[in-house]
Amino acid sequence: MRLLRAATLVTPDPDATAARYQHWFGYRSMETGRISPALAESWAAPAMAGRRYHVLAPASDAPVYLRFVEGAIPGSYRPLRTLGWGAIELCVQDVQTVFAKLQDSPFTIIGPPKALDGAPAIWPMQVQGPDGEIVFLTEIRADEPHARLPRAAAAIDCLFIAVLACADLAATRAWFADHLHLSGGPDFELAYTTLSRAFALPATHKHKIAVLGHAGDAFLQLDQYPPEATARPTITGELPPGIAIVSFAGPASHALVHGGIIYAGAASEVLRTPDGALVERIALP
Repeated sequence: MRLLRAATLVTPDPDATAARYQHWFGYRSMETGRISPALAESWAAPAMAGRRYHVLAPASDAPVYLRFVEGAIPGSYRPLRTLGWGAIELCVQDVQTVFAKLQDSPFTIIGPPKALDGAPAIWPMQVQGPDGEIVFLTEIRADEPHARLPRAAAAIDCLFIAVLACADLAATRAWFADHLHLSGGPDFELAYTTLSRAFALPATHKHKIAVLGHAGDAFLQLDQYPPEATARPTITGELPPGIAIVSFAGPASHALVHGGIIYAGAASEVLRTPDGALVERIALP
């Protein structure tokens, strides 16, 4: 997780969304402000200049952040149906306790806790937030053969995996190897209930997945989406809805320097995956 820095989510009201994550997930407010024109330009989203944002960190103080940025969500946007950043995954200490707590929350439970298909030490559940964001909440009971995974230091701890929906998993894997020098174990197939439901597929349908990382840390999941997946509807000049950007530590050339807790005075630049998802590289030590 040393390279994973932040996920940026779009919401009509960043302060209200931040308050939900503080109340229900135990996150802490770290920074508020407005997006600078230079930062908006680096995202190729000039309409985001001046928009409000709110940055949160987990109660454990792990330096991996959630940033909520003010933006519109097109009426045609459907979570788990489009290419791009599909979900964020947070590690938790006890997934059954989290499941009980969120029963009466603003988060809709779309997948109750159960062991991951083929990986009995990993127990995820899935929720959808009021802004359409998909959040996996996962208890890790042991490492997997190809991945070193974190153990939560708070009831709901930090972002530890970003989930990317892609049209061509092999091409996307190669892109991350070239641009972020990420590698991982072999592709595998598993029953993925929430994704099958979104595409009206049988619950037993197997989806191809890859998990990538660096220096033994796994923090990126690539999901091969069905052919029916479409590009994400995005308002001209704005960020895409849902999870818009994932930020990593990495070399940033032709870059601008931005202030704030996520950047810590380091330069950054933004790249696009083969399906157009925004990947921010921040030149952190």
